Amino acid sequence: MSGTYPVVMGDRGRMVVPAELRERLDLQAGSALVMVDTPQGVVLVTRDQMKSLVRGKLQGLNLVDELLADRRRQAAAEDAA
Repeated sequence: MSGTYPVVMGDRGRMVVPAELRERLDLQAGSALVMVDTPQGVVLVTRDQMKSLVRGKLQGLNLVDELLADRRRQAAAEDAA
């Protein structure tokens, strides 16, 4: 379940996470949250939610193969020079 929760930033930059959301996400005092500035707007997520977002973005990518291919291209360019 998701929802929209209006919040107001206080004079010291503090925001209160609404009680309903804290309960639903089991957030306690000191819970780590991540604020992400995206082209669509600012998103506030838990660390676990952030991990899921990053894993979703990287799914299907083979970063090791991409790095090796890049290094091979660089070495070939250096050899040709």
